[in-house]
Amino acid sequence: MTYSYFPGCTLKNKAKDLDHYARECAKVLGFELEEIENWQCCGAVYPQASDEIATKLSSVRALADAKEKGQDLITVCSACHHVIKRVNDDMANVEDIQTKVNNYMALSEPYLGETKVLHYLEVLRDVVGFDKIKEKVVNPLKGRKIGAYYGCMLLRPSTTMQFDDPENPTIIEDFIKALGATPVVYPMRNECCGGYISLKEKKMASNMVDQIMASASYKGAEELITACPLCMYNLRNNGTKEGLPVTYFTELLAEALGIKEEVQA
Repeated sequence: MTYSYFPGCTLKNKAKDLDHYARECAKVLGFELEEIENWQCCGAVYPQASDEIATKLSSVRALADAKEKGQDLITVCSACHHVIKRVNDDMANVEDIQTKVNNYMALSEPYLGETKVLHYLEVLRDVVGFDKIKEKVVNPLKGRKIGAYYGCMLLRPSTTMQFDDPENPTIIEDFIKALGATPVVYPMRNECCGGYISLKEKKMASNMVDQIMASASYKGAEELITACPLCMYNLRNNGTKEGLPVTYFTELLAEALGIKEEVQA
């Protein structure tokens, strides 16, 4: 299976590990990530104004490109996934936005939200299957107690994202189990870390990070994994106390599949 792959800006700069491990693990697991040519930044934040069109165009270009190839579009970054999936929903359901965007872009045929948008984790769960991943594991992460940090963008708004239960998600915990580790469920795993306010309201963001770390530690987690580069930076750098180690979920996958050192080299 080949997917149109939208890496996004951060994965080309500050989150290269998230990208590299995703690409190499896909090869081991039997699917291909075909990077979209000339993709542009998705904007990182979904535009809330109902008449805001310009900031949605880069997402629509990527979606239309995937449609032309007859491929589903896959993302790894939580922020990119959030923006592109919500823009796609607009293009499928909001007539005013459909009309304005298609009039502006003058595509060979109108784009009306036909492309299926998937997060890498959804492909692991629904296409590859966690049972198959378990079979591919050569370095089981036995004895490690790992907490999933979902954050807010993968899960909400749930009616559009349809990623998992927004209040009690299980996809990352099931992923952790497949790698042989013990998932730790803690109350703050799906709460916002404050990443988007960390510059303007640093004290508030720091308090949010401290609460997440305390919640995970109290329940017995010894490390956290995430899919979000902004969350990664915030959790690692903006707490007031020494927190738990945080890594990308793709790095954990590469370690379990026995290719982490190879990728690093």
